[in-house]
Amino acid sequence: MDIRTLISAGLFASFLAAPSGSAAIIGVVAPKSGPYALLGAQIYQGARAAAEANGDTLVELDESCDENGGLAVSKSLTDAKASAAIGFLCVETLTTALPALKAAAIPAVSVSVRSKILMEDALRNDWPFFRLAPTETAEADAVASAILSRWKAEPIAFIDDGTIYGRELSSAVRQKLEPSGIRPAFTDVFRPGQEQQIALVRRLSKAGATHVFIGGDRNDTAIIVRDAAAERVRLTVMGGDALRAANRPVGLANGVLAAALPDYAVAPEASTAVTQLRAGNVEPEGYVLPAYAATELVHRAVTETSNGRSLTDTLAAGSFTTAIGPVAFGPDHELKQNPFRLVEWQGTDFVEIGPATD
Repeated sequence: MDIRTLISAGLFASFLAAPSGSAAIIGVVAPKSGPYALLGAQIYQGARAAAEANGDTLVELDESCDENGGLAVSKSLTDAKASAAIGFLCVETLTTALPALKAAAIPAVSVSVRSKILMEDALRNDWPFFRLAPTETAEADAVASAILSRWKAEPIAFIDDGTIYGRELSSAVRQKLEPSGIRPAFTDVFRPGQEQQIALVRRLSKAGATHVFIGGDRNDTAIIVRDAAAERVRLTVMGGDALRAANRPVGLANGVLAAALPDYAVAPEASTAVTQLRAGNVEPEGYVLPAYAATELVHRAVTETSNGRSLTDTLAAGSFTTAIGPVAFGPDHELKQNPFRLVEWQGTDFVEIGPATD
């Protein structure tokens, strides 16, 4: 029997003799039902493809996203003698699973959870937790960095749509810019979902703002940019990752900037994985490639672990080539490199742009 065949937790015992050489036993923890089942399916698809490519064995575990589920996950991973586990969409799972995973020396790599408090707890208790997901502050960090490098001398407005996402992102960016002496020329909260935003555009013009950060969704941003053009108000506009959405009903004008996560599927590092996935009728969207990369990451760390060194130490100290690019963790077990990139809408897609030049 081909040991690369996907196995479930319930059938694991019959395969316990499993992989030889550099093959790893890797847990995949993600929802199989409920509101997050679609995202869970993406994680399973990515992990299965990577395991097939590397000859690893997967142990799939349903994630219920409650504390009892975390305890069940940790027991199943321990019983399966998993090298590590990837996936994890929910904080609740990790909160109760990580103490037991520490005892079993099984690192957990999340592709989703961004909680700052969870990572603080993990570091304080020496839990073996790593994440490929950005931190809660990574998006605001990327926006603030772009503004400092490109707009520092410009009259800047900060507007948001009043949602938790928009309000908190705009506020966080402003707080990060204050120590550098950047004060907004104008701030406002606009009503989202309107057919036009001419009054807002005129207020921006009256305030003398030429550069605008918008904490809001793509369609509202597109409407503001459209109405500014109609009023002949020249605005340079930047938003967050929410701008990576369907380009309708109002199309986004060229030149709009965003601090956004990359489209991993078009990156050169992903080409082999993308070809493999599409050959299996799997579109590399959502969590598919991050899960593929997390599975690769564990495989390579297992391969490189020797001389009594723990897998956790290898993950913490190494740099690994993956389908989403090179991955390395800092002392805080976060990605060393902020994954958000400054991109610009050009015609039909966002295109990454380089650093500002003097």
